[in-house]
Amino acid sequence: MPTVIITGVTRGLGRAMAERFAETGWTVAGCGRSTAAISELRGTYAPPHCFDVVDVADDAQVADWSRDVLPIVGPPDLLINNAAVINANAALWNVPCDEFSRVVDVNIKGMFHVLRHFVPAMIDAGRGTIVNFSSGWGRSTAPEVAPYCATKYAVEGLTLALAQELPTGMAAVALNPGVIDTTMLRGCFGEGAGAYPDVDEWSRSAVPYLIGLGHSHNGQSLTAPE
Repeated sequence: MPTVIITGVTRGLGRAMAERFAETGWTVAGCGRSTAAISELRGTYAPPHCFDVVDVADDAQVADWSRDVLPIVGPPDLLINNAAVINANAALWNVPCDEFSRVVDVNIKGMFHVLRHFVPAMIDAGRGTIVNFSSGWGRSTAPEVAPYCATKYAVEGLTLALAQELPTGMAAVALNPGVIDTTMLRGCFGEGAGAYPDVDEWSRSAVPYLIGLGHSHNGQSLTAPE
């Protein structure tokens, strides 16, 4: 079975992707911070699927996770950095320091931690595609979400540089998933988020698209199909 590793698997896009990949016959390994949600995933998807409680902002936790999961599922065919948080709507100068730091720690440093502990195994295997989730706000901006915008612009730049470092046969892409009705979006848009596709609808087109990505897409900034 092909294998996908997904961060932020306990809710939203990550949870929906896990379901779709499993339905497609892929082995899914994922992490999230919610103990209850990870327990539910373990009860729903039997081994070789595996799910663990991990805060990607903590490098030591990611290192332990990689040492546990790689012997089970092997180097992933697809590594999806999906885990992200957003600041509460506020002008930049009103964003608390600890909140700004948390957005940076999860969205940028968390992605880096996952890459540094999983990509070497993919390089040794000589294959695999890395998909780092960006955003429309990684290519444009909006008021009151400046910290989030900054991190998603960083995702774009880091991914393009990473793509230049990978050996032939591998790929790294920055993916804008589009605008989806998630808890995160409702924190920004309120009830207006209901005008957009829900995660189940999104995942039914996004996961086949993700499966189709490969070395020919290396270094591209892409957008998931609507």
